[in-house]
Amino acid sequence: MQLSPQDIAQFRATGYLVIRSLFAGRQLADLIRWTDDVEGWPETPGKAMKYFERSRSDGARLLQRIENVYPYHEGFQGLCDGDLRGISTQLLGGEAVLFKEKINFKLPGGAGFEPHQDAQADWGKYSAFHLTAMVSVDPCTIENGCLEMVSGHHDRGLIGDLWAPLNAEQMQGMDFVAVPTAPGDAIFFDSYAPHRSAPNVTGKPRRVLYITYNRAADGDWREQYYADKRRSFPPDCEREPGKVYEYKV
Repeated sequence: MQLSPQDIAQFRATGYLVIRSLFAGRQLADLIRWTDDVEGWPETPGKAMKYFERSRSDGARLLQRIENVYPYHEGFQGLCDGDLRGISTQLLGGEAVLFKEKINFKLPGGAGFEPHQDAQADWGKYSAFHLTAMVSVDPCTIENGCLEMVSGHHDRGLIGDLWAPLNAEQMQGMDFVAVPTAPGDAIFFDSYAPHRSAPNVTGKPRRVLYITYNRAADGDWREQYYADKRRSFPPDCEREPGKVYEYKV
């Protein structure tokens, strides 16, 4: 897919770009089927990384997200290496390389995500700039916690502290705007663009993909990132009994 000069100008001005129906028909059906497949994978140490949370409604254990899917699923390999990478290359202004990939599930009763910039997770120790493609697998609505974006604050650099949500003082002048998306829609956003999402208070899941790239000129950091993450914040099945782990942003 070739972006227009207007698309690129909008991304640079606002920090994000919405592309409706990027995936449709057979492509969308495959995407839904692949997500169903991965959701059913067993928890296996050393493989894909499954994380869980407690339901806000009844305390049940809920699947929250799965990371490190790329090495174990041919369909997602093609997805990450295809149009998403091509569009990201255009927005980055240079060849894109995959940095990380995950599926966020936000099942009924699942929590939202506090206001933050992705760069606050200390991604700068790998490369200076990242771009994430969010792709809706299910309808994302205000009721189930769709992505909420802030326009025009991405060019301020790191606004918040590392490993902490944005606070009230840091968010002065920000206007969070809900961006509902249908299955197959995509939102590409800057790693310095503030965003958040609310809890899912409906009875249906809100599954989305987050595929993140950096410029290839800045290095291929994917394997190092996941090696570091396994040490600092391992998936549930790899955790030491009695040890407390905290996901901060």
